[in-house]
Parts: sequence; C-alpha cells; structure tokens
Amino acid sequence: MVKLIGAVLILFSASMVGWQIGRYYAYRPIQLRALLVALQMLETEIVYGLTPLHRAFVKVGNRVTEDIGKMFLLAAELLVTEKAQSAEDSLRQAMSRHWSHTALRKQEGDVLASLSQVLGSSDREDQQKHLRLAVTHLRGLEEEARVEQVKYEKMYKSLGFLSGLLVVILMF
Repeated sequence: MVKLIGAVLILFSASMVGWQIGRYYAYRPIQLRALLVALQMLETEIVYGLTPLHRAFVKVGNRVTEDIGKMFLLAAELLVTEKAQSAEDSLRQAMSRHWSHTALRKQEGDVLASLSQVLGSSDREDQQKHLRLAVTHLRGLEEEARVEQVKYEKMYKSLGFLSGLLVVILMF
C-alpha cells in the first residue's frame, strides 16, 4: 500500500514538473503579445495623445495583462517619486524587479532595455521610430516563441509523465 501511494505521488510530481515547464512555453507567446500591445499603446499615447511618459506608463500598465502591466506601473511610480533619474533608469529598475516573474527571455529584455534609452530623451518622431523598431523585433521573437511552443510544450508534458512512469517501473 505504501509503495502504491509512493508510486502515485512520484507519477503526479513528475507530471506536474513537465506541465510547469510546458506552461512556460505556452505563456511566452502570450506575454510577448501583451508586450507588443503595450508598446503599441505607448506609441499611441506618446505620439498621438501627447501624454507625458509617466502617465503613458500608467495607462499602458492598467490596460495590459498583469505580468507586463506591473512593470509599466512600477516604472511610472519610479518616475513620479523621482527614485529613478530618467525614463531609462525607471524602466530598467522595473524590469529588474518584475522580469523574473514572466516567461520572457533575455532577448526580449534587451529589446526593451535598448528602447528605454530613447524614451523620454528624444523627440516624438524619434521615439515613434524606435517603438516601431522594437515592435518589429518583438514580432519576430513572438513567431519564434510560437514555433518553440508547438515544438516543446507537448514534449515536456509527456516527458514529465514518462519519466515519472520510468521511476515507478524501476521502483517495482
């Protein structure tokens, strides 16, 4: 009876590990899409709405998914409270706090970090060009993420279950 309970726990645990890793591959394209939408909204607010950067960050942060939105809200807070010296500094600090809570990779972070160098420090047209460039680059990364999702999501889910099954078989 104890062996049976142990076998079920091992199988369940290994399956959950596989599902967690598979879930990472499923969330990445979703969060990339949210980041793309956020940058497009930021472009609209800056270029067409003539909204100050801290307010634009707040508007964007409230409209996108929580994982990505928190980053923009924190960047706005840092700008308003003057804990950050510039828009670049505020966005980098927000990324350092919240990036690990997302499924996004270093590549996406590099795109956002390079964009942050321009935000608030140049004219609207230049910011628009850089925002569009970042969006284009992120679209390519989103396509890559979708290909990886198709490739690896099912594999890791199955691998988790099968490795648990292997351990159970070796136990008996």
